[in-house]
Amino acid sequence: MIDGDGGTGLSSSASEPGARRQRLDEDRRRAQIIAAAVAELAEQGYDGLSLTRVAKRAGVSKGLVWHYFAGKDDLMESTARATMTTIRDRIADSLDLTEPVPDILRAALRRAAALNLTHRVELTALNGIVHNLRHPDGTPRLTLDVYEETYQAQESLFRRGQAEGTLRDFDTRVMAVTYQGAIDMMLGYLGSNPRVDPDDYADKLADILLTGIQRG
Repeated sequence: MIDGDGGTGLSSSASEPGARRQRLDEDRRRAQIIAAAVAELAEQGYDGLSLTRVAKRAGVSKGLVWHYFAGKDDLMESTARATMTTIRDRIADSLDLTEPVPDILRAALRRAAALNLTHRVELTALNGIVHNLRHPDGTPRLTLDVYEETYQAQESLFRRGQAEGTLRDFDTRVMAVTYQGAIDMMLGYLGSNPRVDPDDYADKLADILLTGIQRG
């Protein structure tokens, strides 16, 4: 949309170095507070979380926590969403996306299965929020909409597999929901059964899923 600042869609103040630095500083502050909340949740649990201790861990005043977040519930929801994004991005960054899609899916399941070891703090915090954050009427505040970006990324990968001929035709949204559900159940099971080999579980799950979607 063209406007009076020359058609960029940005005001002159938003494009100035000072404004960019301020935005960067704000993002860093929010990230600091969220990282402190993750650590606090992992150590104290959801009910034991203290905004005062979160602020202390983050090296900011409690007032600054309230400046960026409208209270504990807002901080918890923001922490959950940010943590899910961080975990998803770290898995994606560890994959060789030039490989055939079935190989990428198998590798992704292996990375996900290892999360109880590689990202235990983040998973502990995330699980605490998911199971405890509620609206005043008692309904969960976090619903399946938190998976939307994840579903879209998975659908894109499935469509690529269909285009390259390694995956058969199927409804990519149904498969994304099924795939993510299988990952969530895998993490819960492996977390409760630490003697189970995560790589072995992931490979067996990959065999089952790929049997259904891989082109023969």
